[in-house]
Amino acid sequence: MASRGKSETGKLRQNMEGQLDRLMQQLQDLEECREDLDEEEYEETKKETLEQLSEFNDSLKKIMTGDMTLVDELSGMQLATQAAISQAFKTPEVIRLFAKKQPEQLRTRLAEMDRDVIVGKLSRDVYTQQKMEILTALRKLGEKLTSEDETFLTENATATLSQFEKVTANLGSEDKILALASSGVKTKA
Repeated sequence: MASRGKSETGKLRQNMEGQLDRLMQQLQDLEECREDLDEEEYEETKKETLEQLSEFNDSLKKIMTGDMTLVDELSGMQLATQAAISQAFKTPEVIRLFAKKQPEQLRTRLAEMDRDVIVGKLSRDVYTQQKMEILTALRKLGEKLTSEDETFLTENATATLSQFEKVTANLGSEDKILALASSGVKTKA
């Protein structure tokens, strides 16, 4: 009783992070095995995973309205979940690192991609898409971007990522951002 719910909060957060990791891994595995699946099987599995993400998002919303001590810790997970559902980010690994607020790992992934595109291991299109996602995630996490990164974002902005950026930047308070994110999930479900 002396913990005043701290251990319970920690356990809940750990369980929620585990569930988010599982869903993001499921999306990543699906993308990696896409060539082994027929189109219908791929689309069905992806749809089921996105439905699970939507249910997860609903659970986060319920928890956040009932327990204010969890709001700050869970809001990042909810935004990442919304990004996955809305297709703003297509790379599960980026979504996972964004949800866990891990800018160092995002920067490491970006450096690996820079190397891979130079040696021809990664196509220019995939590189551009994933770099956009990583830079957008870093910006949302409050990280300072270089002028080259800002230029890259401006020159390669997609409508979906721009909308995600604008919505999360213009609303101001996290409550408004999360309310809009959850309404977007409801309309897609």
